[in-house]
Amino acid sequence: MATIAFIGLGNMGNPMAANLVKAGHSVQGFDLITENLETAASNGVTVMASAEAAVKDAAVIITMLPAGKHVLSVYADIAPKAARGALFIDSSTIDVESARKAHAIAAENNLLSIDAPVSGGVGGAEAGTLTFMAGGSADAFAKASPILEPMAGRVVHCGEGGAGQAAKICNNMILGISMIGVSEAFVLAEKLGLSHQALFDVASTSSGQCWSLTSYCPVPGPVPASPANRDYKPGFAAGLMLKDLRLAQEAAQGAGAVTPLGAEATQLYALFNAMGHEGTDFSGIVNFLRGKES
Repeated sequence: MATIAFIGLGNMGNPMAANLVKAGHSVQGFDLITENLETAASNGVTVMASAEAAVKDAAVIITMLPAGKHVLSVYADIAPKAARGALFIDSSTIDVESARKAHAIAAENNLLSIDAPVSGGVGGAEAGTLTFMAGGSADAFAKASPILEPMAGRVVHCGEGGAGQAAKICNNMILGISMIGVSEAFVLAEKLGLSHQALFDVASTSSGQCWSLTSYCPVPGPVPASPANRDYKPGFAAGLMLKDLRLAQEAAQGAGAVTPLGAEATQLYALFNAMGHEGTDFSGIVNFLRGKES
């Protein structure tokens, strides 16, 4: 078992760290928010006074932070203080360029690193069924895999540094677009007098089938586990969807890729967020498409 530093113990980081503790690892955690530290301590994480203290003697350092600037700042602070041979795993969702810069900081300090953003939301973090999309060298991935497994349903090596972030933003662009498409179909069905269950029964077994429909249906009833049955309490908040869509658009512009549906989805989620729904589940966009303001 390994000594693991976990920096960033929010809604995703805390259950991920808890699963590492359950797997027998010694986890040293740090977060800027006292409440998050208290939750981590209750899950068996050893709370540390700073990120620098957390990485002391740690064989693996995992970060789960809001944006690229935070990752780069933390890496710059802690990489020179990390133990020789330590592995850095960044599971934040950030821009590809920042991910590559983080790899460079690790390399400058003779440390292995992977970018390993996740899909699966808070539910997946709690259940230990996240999908990790990893970018980095084959050696770094081989070393990271057994660490990721207690938190994962699947771990995919996507390529060299930055490839994990590229896979994440492409995947979530698909998700944002498909959720809007599914929501529009239910709004149209309502106008035509078709029941939610009837549309679900047809589309879920025919050409309209997709994850946004069958696992995360945006209307109450057909999929009991979906947030639509809990007044759209997030799983995956609309504010986070907008963040990921904007990262995808930034990457598309930099790469010269044409993504008109991704651009439109970004605009729709920007409007939804501007109405005060940053903390609503992203599937709540169905209400925006109905013309509801709240």
